[in-house]
Parts: sequence; C-alpha cells; structure tokens
Amino acid sequence: MTPALFSLTVFGFSLFAGTVGSLLGIGGGLLIVPFLTLALGVDIRYAIGASIVSVIATSSGAAAGYVRERLTNIRVAMFLEVATTAGAITGAFTAALVGGKWLFLLFGTIIAYSAVSMLLKMLPRAKPMRGMPPDRLSDVLGLHGSYYDEAEGGEVSYKVTRAPLGFALMYCAGVSSGLLGIGSGALKVPALDLGMRLPIKVSTATSNFMIGVTAAASAGVYFARGDIDPFVAAPVAAGVVMGAFFGSKLLKHIRASVIRVMFVAVLLWISWQMFSKGLA
Repeated sequence: MTPALFSLTVFGFSLFAGTVGSLLGIGGGLLIVPFLTLALGVDIRYAIGASIVSVIATSSGAAAGYVRERLTNIRVAMFLEVATTAGAITGAFTAALVGGKWLFLLFGTIIAYSAVSMLLKMLPRAKPMRGMPPDRLSDVLGLHGSYYDEAEGGEVSYKVTRAPLGFALMYCAGVSSGLLGIGSGALKVPALDLGMRLPIKVSTATSNFMIGVTAAASAGVYFARGDIDPFVAAPVAAGVVMGAFFGSKLLKHIRASVIRVMFVAVLLWISWQMFSKGLA
C-alpha cells in the first residue's frame, strides 16, 4: 500500500469512527486501534498513540454541540475528571511495562465487560433501578440536571446517585485510557449510565466531554516515548474531527434505545476481534 493510499484509507475509516465514537461517547479509539492493528498491520503501540490523538479530536469535535444542547452535565464531568486524569497518568506509565499480547487481551476484557453491563441494562428487570434516590454528595454538589430530548419530544429531568462509586470507577476508566489509548469511554458510559443513573444520552455526551481531557493527560507521556507517529496520527485526527461533528448533530435525533443497541453491538464485535488477536 502506497503512503497516499494508506493516509486516505485511515482518513476514511477515521471519519466513520469519529461519527460512531461521538454518538456513543466512547471515543474513536475503540474502532481506530483494532482497524490499524488488525486491518493495516500497524504496531499496537503506534496505533494506541494515534488513538490517543483521535480521542482528543473526537472530544473537541463533539463537545461544543453537546454542551449547547444541554446534554453534557458539566458539573458531573468536572467532578469525575479529577479521578480520570489521575488514572490516565497512572496507565500511561504502566503501558511501557505491559507486553503487546497482554494489551490485546486486556483491551478485549475491558470491552467485553462494558458490553455485558449494557446488555444487563437492557433487561426489563433492570429498569426499575433508575428510580434509586440520589445520594447526599450529589445533592451538595448540585449534580442533577435536565435536557430537551427532540426524539422523545419533551424535557427530561434526572437525578444523579452514587457519586463516590462513580468517582472510583472513573479512576479505573482513566487507567484504561492511559494504558490502552481508548479514551476510556467504554468504561465511562457504563459507569455514568449504570453506576450513577444518568440517562444514556447524557452519559454519552458527558463521556465525550471528559475523554479529551483524560487522553490529554496521558498524551504527553506517549509523545515523549516516541509512540505517536505523525504519519499515522495526522489522518486519524483529521477524520475523527469531521466525524465527531457529524455525530454530535445526529445524537439529539436518535432514540436512547437505539444508541444503547449500537453501543452493545460495537463493543461485542471489537471484544471478539481483540481476543482473537491476543490468543493467536
């Protein structure tokens, strides 16, 4: 493959990844890393470095629109970003100590966990849990909010609960971001949706807002180590910025149930691909 064809191929797929990533709040890295490593044969460390850049680009491309539409809960994001930033720095330094094969397996395990969590959320018996009362910390910090859902045709108000649990989960999400370059949206969205009981659209929008800051915390470590190759990262960044912009326009018109199904389907496919690579 010629350099020009490689760049165009990466750009085209990154456009798709940025759109899906912004819709689901998971960052383009969940799709970029498997594509670069499995389809194009890029070394996983360079793929992760490019993914870190793509996550920052995805967040930048989608965050403004979500904030304007009141889908992003900024108070929740700022509260949890302390934990994810600390976790991202921890993961970035740990990544140098973990072999490539184990990164594939760890990646697959984290994605499988996220998919199972979201599948359980879709079961009828899980729905009554949405009515759990908010905790005291959420009340004190004023974490509750509301937004207008165009797909449902009305205002949606919600209460946030279990803030301490969310804080702990976000540290783990930050570690996964620094370690795997995935933006940690695969753990952020379930943590917000299942752990803190935010609506799925608020979870994806808030995750999008957070992932850029989390990735930026570890990007410097990857750059200093030489794991960010401009030849790979540049077309990735350009594609996901455009895709994230398109995705932010689509989210408000899509029903929450459709977003949840898309999230689970994407995660199951990626998990299978990464387990296959790690066990090969």
